Amino acid sequence: MTVTAHTESDRTESDRTGARTDEAATVIDGARERIDALDDRIIGLVQERMAVSAVIQDARIASGGRRVNLSRENEILGRFRDALGTPGTTLAMTLLELSRGRI
Repeated sequence: MTVTAHTESDRTESDRTGARTDEAATVIDGARERIDALDDRIIGLVQERMAVSAVIQDARIASGGRRVNLSRENEILGRFRDALGTPGTTLAMTLLELSRGRI
C-alpha cells in the first residue's frame, strides 16, 4: 500500500475551504486572510497587555503591595462578561493568567 503526501495545491477548493462553489471558496479565502490578520493583531495586543501588567505588578510589589489586586481583576472579569457573555469571562481569565500568572 502506498501513502501519498498531499500538498495544499493538491487539495480541491472544497477540501480546503468546505465550500461547494468557487465563489464561496473565494469569499472564504478572503475572510480567512482577514481573520489571520486579526489574530496577529490580537496576539500583539495580548503581548503588549502582558508587558504593561508586568510594569504594574513590579510597581505594586516594590511599594510593598501584593502581586495581584483582586478587586481590579473582578472589574476586568465583569467588563468582559458584560461585553461578551459567559465566554467573555473565560477569555478574561485567560488574559489575566497570561498577564499575572496563576494564583
